[in-house]
Amino acid sequence: MKIMLLPKQQRFPWNLDWNLLRTFMVIVEQRGISKAADQLGLKQPTVSAALKRLEDSTGQQLIIRKPNEFAVTRAGQALYRECARIFGTIAQLPSLMDADNADLRGHLSIATTSSVMSVHFDDILSRFSQAHPHVTYSFTVEESDDVVTTVSQNRASLGICLLSKQPESLTTTVLYREYFGLFCGARHPLFHAAEIHPGDIEGEPFVAFQTEAEGGPLEAIARLRARAGLANSWRGVSSNLTEIRRLIMANIGIGALPLHVAQRDEVAGYVRQLPPYDDLPMVSIYLVINPARRQSNAEAAFLTTCMTELSKISLEERTYGQTEEP
Repeated sequence: MKIMLLPKQQRFPWNLDWNLLRTFMVIVEQRGISKAADQLGLKQPTVSAALKRLEDSTGQQLIIRKPNEFAVTRAGQALYRECARIFGTIAQLPSLMDADNADLRGHLSIATTSSVMSVHFDDILSRFSQAHPHVTYSFTVEESDDVVTTVSQNRASLGICLLSKQPESLTTTVLYREYFGLFCGARHPLFHAAEIHPGDIEGEPFVAFQTEAEGGPLEAIARLRARAGLANSWRGVSSNLTEIRRLIMANIGIGALPLHVAQRDEVAGYVRQLPPYDDLPMVSIYLVINPARRQSNAEAAFLTTCMTELSKISLEERTYGQTEEP
């Protein structure tokens, strides 16, 4: 009896060592063989050999390896995107296999940008956790673009981030809105001034978010800074709100913070709001979901709860921060 051989494309997944895909993902994410070896707890020649085996299996060069140069080829980028989706699906298996339990079980992985402060989201999270004590949670803090990538690659249950444009294939909902104002730290000469006039901060050095560039989600802050007449170039920059706060408090420069986030530091005497106090920029923080993700029972229940509860709260109520002069 003659055995029919599968075509090459169909034989590929049966012949492939899937552990090579995991190694390849780490190489791309660590941007180097040696760093990937450290991450995996392996020797560098072992990782190099694994990459060579994968390239032989796929028949494609995946990484350009030259002295002082690391680059992922177009084929490598395509493979990485698919690997990320595969591993995102595999990560869901424990939660999906808990589906037959009487009590809701599972895990929620949430990718979020830094210093997300929403009393409404925290209330939803608290009530859900009390109602379903067997559900577990993990939060990872990333830049907003990375949050979108993580959710797109099916590596998180949901994301919370800033958006400059609607991401393809994802569902977005405004979680809350926040007003930004300019602040100085207690080490700044103006901190203890009896009155501060708009002209007092003209030409002052400033610190900025990386996403304040034109077309970025915080572009409105750059316009506020220009309106205040601050210096033409930044003295400090970060993508993390906590580090912007540190730069302000260290008197590296004047910077913008969400009013409701800065409120505690104002009360504690760490920062002081500066003019202008009116027409401040308002920024939306989004809840980002991948509709193509096969949700576990816990994920489906949480997202349903979120949407139901948010629909009961007007967007005005979910807009934090006053805009009147302090």
